[in-house]
Amino acid sequence: MSSSALSILIIGPSWVGDMVMAQSLFTLLVNAYSVKKLDVLAPPWSLPLLARMPEVNAAIEMPVGHGKLQLSTRYRLAKTLRTQHYDWAIVLPNSLKSALIPFFARIPKRTGFIGEMRWGWLNDVYTLNKSQLAKMVQRFVLLAGKDTIPVVSKIPIPRLNIDHTLAQQVLIKYAITMDKPLLALCPGAEFGIAKQWPAHHYAAFAQQKQQQGWQVCLLGSVKDKAICQQIEQQLQEQSLTDSQTRIAGDCYNLAGKTQLAEVIDILSLAQLVVSNDSGLMHIAAAVDVPVIGIYGSTDPDFTPPLSKKSRVVRLGLECSPCFQRQCPLGHTDCLEKLTPDDVEKAALICMDEEKTG
Repeated sequence: MSSSALSILIIGPSWVGDMVMAQSLFTLLVNAYSVKKLDVLAPPWSLPLLARMPEVNAAIEMPVGHGKLQLSTRYRLAKTLRTQHYDWAIVLPNSLKSALIPFFARIPKRTGFIGEMRWGWLNDVYTLNKSQLAKMVQRFVLLAGKDTIPVVSKIPIPRLNIDHTLAQQVLIKYAITMDKPLLALCPGAEFGIAKQWPAHHYAAFAQQKQQQGWQVCLLGSVKDKAICQQIEQQLQEQSLTDSQTRIAGDCYNLAGKTQLAEVIDILSLAQLVVSNDSGLMHIAAAVDVPVIGIYGSTDPDFTPPLSKKSRVVRLGLECSPCFQRQCPLGHTDCLEKLTPDDVEKAALICMDEEKTG
């Protein structure tokens, strides 16, 4: 590989949280090498996210959907990428398919974990030792080269750019005033219900904060509309029996209404974010606001929110983490028995630490 400034192509991951954590690798590469440009080949949904990462020169839209082969499409894209004369490709997914484009693009150095039968397709391979690399972010930054790897405490923390003028425009668009502290709730989880804190717990926690003078914003994709509607409905029902809580104007249900860039801006303005282990949790951590990450079937040692302003809440039952989409025991106790008071205690600690610096 040339000793001059490098042109690097990253084959990005397919999930929101993984793409946020990948920024640690991008930052490390820019800090450790003379980089001419760092481009990321990524799914269409991730382009607004990558636009907020200062290390990324260009985000290239991946025309092939997750899990699909479409060999001819990959080959055509690779031919166009040859004109960019990349020196180095780093492949973050572990599939064989993800290694094809760098090979077809004739990129001299192609780095990644051995994965599924990738010898030859990659020529700079690493063996994944899961016990030594417990965190996903550690696995990503290893691919920058063994000589560049910092200790865990020195791994660059993801940090997304915020345009405060645009953020204020988003508030105006959705008629959100900042006369009260803003609680953002992210109750969805792409992985499955075994990662979702129940709607009634979210509603009870939100009501506690409303009684303390907070306003609530529900965020998520179209897929999260159902659980957000449940929370909103339960808040309205609770308000009928609680004269201290004003619902009108205090709860904004934006699930399925916002673009990803807008969600980033709204999260950046929140005084507190409570989220399941999801992509939005990682975005909230990357915009440097207090975040409470709720874990059920998954492991915070593997994908924790990468922020000093974050706290993880979990029960750590004997059966967890099971990494299942639905509870194999049929009860989801790891989430059902985690109470709003548990989250409130963590939130108070998190916010107090932010005030004291």
